[in-house]
Amino acid sequence: MADYKHGEMNIEAQEKTYESFVKIVAYSAVAILVFLVFLYLVNG
Repeated sequence: MADYKHGEMNIEAQEKTYESFVKIVAYSAVAILVFLVFLYLVNG
């Protein structure tokens, strides 16, 4: 642990993964809402 310097780690891959995860969650939430509205309109 002596070689560790706080703030020097490359976190680019983690940031890209998190960004992709947030996009997938957002698109999924919108898709689910659209699907639920569609079911509501069809079944009235």
